[in-house]
Amino acid sequence: MARRRPTAPPEPATAPSADARDAATDAPHLPVLAEETLELLDARPGETIVDATFGAGGHARLVAERLGPTGTLVVIDRDPVALALAERFAAEAPCAVRIVGAPFADALEGLAEEGFRADGAYFDLGMSSMQIDEPERGFSYVRDAPLDMRMGEGSAQSAAEVVATWGERELAAALRELGEERHASRIARAIVREREKAPIETTGRLVDVVTDAIPTPARFAGGHPAKRTFQALRIVVNDELGQIDRALPAAWRLLRRGGRLVAISFHSLEDRRVKRFLADRAQGCICPPDLPVCGCGKVAEAELLTRGIAPTAAEQERNPRSRSARVRAARRIEVPA
Repeated sequence: MARRRPTAPPEPATAPSADARDAATDAPHLPVLAEETLELLDARPGETIVDATFGAGGHARLVAERLGPTGTLVVIDRDPVALALAERFAAEAPCAVRIVGAPFADALEGLAEEGFRADGAYFDLGMSSMQIDEPERGFSYVRDAPLDMRMGEGSAQSAAEVVATWGERELAAALRELGEERHASRIARAIVREREKAPIETTGRLVDVVTDAIPTPARFAGGHPAKRTFQALRIVVNDELGQIDRALPAAWRLLRRGGRLVAISFHSLEDRRVKRFLADRAQGCICPPDLPVCGCGKVAEAELLTRGIAPTAAEQERNPRSRSARVRAARRIEVPA
């Protein structure tokens, strides 16, 4: 399959500078749960594999080596910096590479509509390390920058716009449900109060508002006080959970019999979705056991390959960002007519 250039997504409102792009291109990347992902994916020479979340390409480079010159790797991302990295990767990869520039749910649904088929697909969910490490993108709560958080195409509102326009109840619900923030109501109330005084347009100002809203003892427990608020806003801005809910069935549709689906999650909201999706596919007949003939017609489509693997202690020591990661996988054993 010929290499082809992606359709470039629009730049976020706060576009990465040239220096940031170069830094992201050259920075070392430690793919999380790499050995476990490779083993579960079991990519072989000549196969077709889909990397639904290319990012900095750490997993893609390892998979490409296994596919060899007769294999094909489809790489998907909506982030303009990731797509620039994908171009460089495609020029050097030992296998054929197809680049799709779009949110991964849109891309996977498009591939499924094409009738495209694959031997495996994998996800590295959440934001990539390079997005955290580029302050101007607004993902980090430890560096002051414009409050943006858009990953690329498909993100209409910035985090600053959400903070400026959402009502107190909406904000509290998002912080509680998407950030699992215990002090969601207090933080939402503080945001609404403080934005009346002056717009909250930078990460530093939002951190100050969140920190002041949280009871003093809680500021020193469970990591950075703004961590959960930033997580919630990032998920809202990029519709991350909606993307996962659409992407998993689309990726499953692509798989041939024997195809493997692998997903790395970094927090419980992602992991629960992956776990539930794979478990549903692995469940067969649900009729009462005393029924002589199956009436539901449900046939197991998947064989679970793992019930969740965490990084080793050595990997967590080497890469602290891996600590909350879990990888789950299943093999497709049945393709409905």
